[in-house]
Amino acid sequence: MLARKAAFIGIFASLHIILYLMPFELWRNWAIYLEPIEGIVLGPWAGFTSAFIGSVVARIIKPTDFWMFGITAEPIGALTAGLLAKGNWRSVIAIYGVMLSAYFIHPLGRELPLWAIIDIFIALVLIYPVAKIGRRIYNEDSKHLTVPLALISFISTATDSLVRIFLFIPAGLFSFFGLTTEAVYAIFIAGAISSYIEDILVVIVSLIVGIPILLSMKKIQGFKIPLS
Repeated sequence: MLARKAAFIGIFASLHIILYLMPFELWRNWAIYLEPIEGIVLGPWAGFTSAFIGSVVARIIKPTDFWMFGITAEPIGALTAGLLAKGNWRSVIAIYGVMLSAYFIHPLGRELPLWAIIDIFIALVLIYPVAKIGRRIYNEDSKHLTVPLALISFISTATDSLVRIFLFIPAGLFSFFGLTTEAVYAIFIAGAISSYIEDILVVIVSLIVGIPILLSMKKIQGFKIPLS
C-alpha cells in the first residue's frame, strides 16, 4: 500500500511539473487546474506532498523570481481540496482565519479594495457547507460528483489565491521586491481580475476532466480513494 501511495504521488507530481511548464497567459499556471484533483484523489497530506514536490521540481527546471509563491500556494490548495472532500472544515477555516486576520491587520491590507478578494470571502462562507457534502465525491456514481467537485475546486483555487496574497502583503514580499504602494495596488487589481477568470476556468476544467478521472480511478480493482 505504501509503494502504491508513493507511486501515485510520483505520478501526480510529474503531472504537476508538466502542467507548470506549459505556456500560460494568466497570472498563475496550468498546474493550478490539477490542485483539486490532487487533493481529492490523493487525500489532504498525499495531495499536499505531490503538489509540493511537483511545484519545487518544476521551478528548479524553470526558475522564476517569484518561486516562493507557487511552492507554498499550490500544495495548500491541494491540501484544502483533500480536507474538504473528507469533511474537515475546521482545518480549512483555521487556514483562512490566520491568513485573513494577518491581511487585515497589515496597514496595506486595509487600504486595498475589498472587491479584489470577494472570491476569497465567498469561499470562506462556503467552507462549512461544502465540507458537509464533500464526502459525496467518493460515492460510486457520477450524479454525486458535480456539485461537490465544482465547489471544492472553487475553494481550492481561492485558497491558492489567499496564500499568494498572504505572502505578498502580510508576509512582506512586496517590500522584499522593492515595490511601492502604487505598484502593489496596480499588481493587486490586475491579479484580482485574472484570479476571477481562473476561478471559473478551474471549476470548468475540474468538471470536464475531473469527473472522468475520478470515475475511472474508482473502477481500479483494489484501489481506494483518497489515499491519505
